[in-house]
Formats: sequence, C-alpha cells, structure tokens
Amino acid sequence: MAAGVFKSLIRDFFAVKYDEQLNDPQAERLDGNGGHYPNCSSDVWLRSCEREIVDPIEGHHSGHIPRWISGSLLRNGPGSWNVGDVTFGHLFDCSALLHRFAIKNGRVTYQNRFVDTETLRKNRSAQRIVVTEFGTAAVPDPCHSIFDRFAAIFRPDSGSDNSMISIYPFGDQYYTFTETPFMHRINPCTLATEARICTTDFVGVVNHTSHPHVLPSGTVYNLGTTMTRSGPAYTVLCFPHGRQMFEDAHVVATLPCRWKLHPGYMHTFGLTDHYFVIVEQPLSVSLTEYIKAQLHGQNLSACLKWFEDRTTLFHLIDRTSGKLVQTYESEAFFYLHIINCFEQDGHVVVDICCYRNPEMINCMYLEAIANMQTNPNYATLFRGRPLRFVLPLGTVPRASSGKRGLVKSFSLAGISSPPISRTMKHSVSQFADITYMPTNGKPENSGEESPSRDSKRGRYEQENPMNLVTLEGSQAEAFQGSAGIRLRPEMLCDLGCETPRIYYERYMGKKYRYFYAISSDVDAENPGTLIKVDVWKKTCLTWCEDNVYPSEPIFVPSPDPKSEDDGVILASMVVGGLNDRYVGLIVLCAKTMTELGRCDFHTNGPVPKCLHGWFAPNAI
Repeated sequence: MAAGVFKSLIRDFFAVKYDEQLNDPQAERLDGNGGHYPNCSSDVWLRSCEREIVDPIEGHHSGHIPRWISGSLLRNGPGSWNVGDVTFGHLFDCSALLHRFAIKNGRVTYQNRFVDTETLRKNRSAQRIVVTEFGTAAVPDPCHSIFDRFAAIFRPDSGSDNSMISIYPFGDQYYTFTETPFMHRINPCTLATEARICTTDFVGVVNHTSHPHVLPSGTVYNLGTTMTRSGPAYTVLCFPHGRQMFEDAHVVATLPCRWKLHPGYMHTFGLTDHYFVIVEQPLSVSLTEYIKAQLHGQNLSACLKWFEDRTTLFHLIDRTSGKLVQTYESEAFFYLHIINCFEQDGHVVVDICCYRNPEMINCMYLEAIANMQTNPNYATLFRGRPLRFVLPLGTVPRASSGKRGLVKSFSLAGISSPPISRTMKHSVSQFADITYMPTNGKPENSGEESPSRDSKRGRYEQENPMNLVTLEGSQAEAFQGSAGIRLRPEMLCDLGCETPRIYYERYMGKKYRYFYAISSDVDAENPGTLIKVDVWKKTCLTWCEDNVYPSEPIFVPSPDPKSEDDGVILASMVVGGLNDRYVGLIVLCAKTMTELGRCDFHTNGPVPKCLHGWFAPNAI
C-alpha cells in the first residue's frame, strides 16, 4: 500500500478578501509575468537543498524572544527535487529534509539535514530515481523481470521509506513519519538519523497514517490498514508508553473497509475521551490499479480513485471495547487534516479542514506548480474551509418529540436555498465555486446503484425533517433517514486553513476554543498568512508580512498558562523570489497574533519550505 505515500500538507496560501485584488508594485515584482495570482510566489515550493547545514549557525535577532522558551522546533518536509539529472514529478516525492531551530535564553540557531533513508541512499548510489513514489515512477531496472516486480508487491520493504511528512515523539525519542509502514528515529539535537522502524515487523499493517496521536500518558495511537480474510480493514494501533513501545504494540480496534477492492485513503484520524473517530472519505486506493502500477512500473497516483457520488462516512469506535458504535454520513468531501474532536452534551464534535474534492493533489505536481500563474482555475482547485460536523449520540429523537426543526442550510456544494428562519453567518455556501473531480469509475461489488447527491439529500429531508443536533449554539445539522443519520456542517472560519494546530498537550480530544493554521487560498491579498481561529465566536486573527511564507504554526504554552492561548506561536518562514537562501523563525504572542521577536538566517544554499513538525522541549 505504498500508495499511501500521499502526504500531508497543503500549500500555505491565504485569502483575506475575495472581491479585491492587490495591485501594487510589490505584487507586480513578485509575479513579474502578469499572472493570475500576482501576490503568490510558488517558487518557495520548487527549491532544493544543495548543501546540508550540519553544524548550527547563528542568525540575526530582533525583538524579544521569551527566555522561558527552551527546546528545539523540529521541522520536516520536501528537501530536494533532483537525483542526478532526474527530477521528481510531485512535491510529495521529494527527499525528506529536517530543519532545527534551537532556542535557549532568547537566542536561536538553525541547521538542516536530510533523513538518511534507504530510498535516499539507493537513489544517490544509482544517480537516478530507483524507488517509485506517489507521483514519480522509478527508472526501470533492466535486470528486473515482471516476475521480480510481482514478487515485490508482497515485500513490505520494497516500497519507499521517504519519511518526509511529520515528526512525533515516542517516549523521549523522535520519529519521522510517512504513510508507508516506515519511520525513522532522529536525534533532536544533531538531526542525525539513528534507526529505521518498520511497523509491519510488530503489527500486521501495510501502512499507517502520518499523524498518530500522543496521549498525555505517553501512549501513542495510530490508524493503519491491514489485509484480512474478508478484505482490507482499518486497524487502530496502540503503542503503550514504556521502554518497548514498538515490541508491545497491538491492535485495539478493527473496522472493515466499506469497499473490498478500494480501501479509503487515510491521512489522519480523530480521538476523544471515549471514541476513535475514523472519517472514511470516498478517495480510495484501488488494489487492482496498485497491482497494475507495480507490474508496469507506474507511479502510485494512478492507484487513487475518487467516487464523487458516494458519501463520506464518520465511524465512532468505542475505545474500551474496540467495537463500532455508530456510523454517520455526509456529502462527499476530501480532507487531509482533522483539527480536533471532542465530546459535549451527548454529541461528538469533529472539526475538519475540508475540500470539495482531491483536485488540489494534482496541483502539487512539479509542472502544475511551475505553471500556476497561467492556470485561472488553480485557486478554485485549492479552495477549502474548516468545517464542524456534530454527531448526535444515543437514541434518535422522534420527529414529533422536539421543537427544533431542520433548518434548510447550505449543503457542501452550496446547491440548496439560503436559510429562512435563521442566518448562517458561516454558511458553507463558499463551496459553490468548487466543482467535483470526474468520477474514476464505480465501486466494485457495491451491490447498489450510487444515488445522486440530490436524491440522497431529498430522501433524508422527506423522511424526517428534525434536526437531531441539540448542542447549544451549534449551527450544524443531523437528520434521520432510512439509510442512517445524515450530517451537515457549519463553517468555523471563512478563510482557507491548513496544517491546523491546537494546544495539543492539554486540549487534544477535549472541548477547545482556538486553533492555528496557515492559509490555503492562492488568490489572496497576502498569500503567506498565519491564522488564529476562535471556534466559539467564529472570529479570526491573522499575522502576515509581504512576500513571507510561514510554516505550520506550533503553539508552545507559557510555563504556567492561565488560559488556552497563554503562550507563543512558533513558525519557520521563507521568502518568495530570488532570496532562496533565507530562512527565519517568527515568534508570535498567541493571544494577539502580534510579533514578539524573530531570528533571520542567511544560509549557504537554498532552503525549501517545510510541512509539519514538533516542538521538542529541552532538546538543546
């Protein structure tokens, strides 16, 4: 299932206003070609690290970096597009590069280093791409027959171990992740790669997500895919805190995939006090296409299929028994990241960064990025919004037993009428300009004809027009039909948000108020913006600077925090245009999103933009 090499980020481009276009000399200078997105420098994603910075370098400090911040901001992401004279085809294929900002006593140093993967070593030794990635097929080896390629399908170590997505702690150790079953232990102070772990050696999974959940106790959960006698299944893995977390790993829950030949693509999952939350989108990995790709030397993106006429499913699994409690459904949408999940007053709340379809993945091909300015549809393909789904628990109320009627709110596609009885200030009608990806076939052995979105919506509304969501202040909806409970979300923020982060150590799986994100709107007044969203008031604060592109914002709490946002935001940053040897660290007040201080570095070569990371306290 190396097709899981389908990595996590979304481009960090932000929209402040949609009805205005920035028209000033700086914007013209950044584009230079009179393109469709004059404020957006796509070159920040096209850079390759030519020389590692193994020894930490000093930078230029300005402002005030609080002295209580002590540790290392570790970052992971694409490091190089090139192997010899051969170029990768997709951003998610680039060789993994680590970044470290070491912070102590108000001072910062920077260094970077490639993850020493077997894939990197094989490619460098051959001076060509010899391991197939998501969007890049390996250069054929004339010594390998079709029988060799067939045998490789059943070898877990035959796929890529290019762990360039994220970084998570297991006890006092730190590991880089991808969506194949490989992870690498790294030294948080030197960035040296110390060991490679294959999850398949400990639990029988063929892949796992790149976003596990780390509990305050130190126990780690992740979601993988396994092959059973009855077909593929999702498995929740537990790595108990201790000295042998991998040796003691075990499966705590198993859920059959809805389609035997098309397990869903999983980049993350959710967790609350009592439930695992598995959101099964209709983007699948075709097992038949995967075998064909392996035999014919094709890249792995050919294995993905999007079923636009099928729903997205929300599965709640009891954390104690491992049994499925209930399944809900919504209109089809694509997502990479769940912001947070929590339980409140008989409901499970699931906040997700949603897209109408997975077309944005195609926007990450090298050719698409390079030609972004000539593509008038690029911004539309990237359009997404943070949405809240509310899942009612327990007995479904009868239609006549309550006073809350179903409000005919906007659907995800923005195809229904505006509400009459109340106004949704954060209506999902912004999705009206986002079109569906053409369906790549029908699900095999589904046993039923896929109804249209209109017919399914009408079926639910006619059978029971009672809104089952009774959560105070919520504008999300759920209603009962013969096929189950149908969900409609509410919008949390009318800005594109990606790589969301919260005060994770205290509020993961709990009721929370704030999340922080980078923007995902390309047609923006300032594409590089950091966003703070208040999910209670549905308001936003932002920070931005001309031609600056920050990374995923990581919240670090104050030593004795008095509130959820009592702390700082740490984000690395690069700039667009010709200055590709600049990298910096910005420190913001999390309450006000105003700058406290920064450190600027000028390096010995280009510094690419990164994806995900982790703050390692006291790793100095």
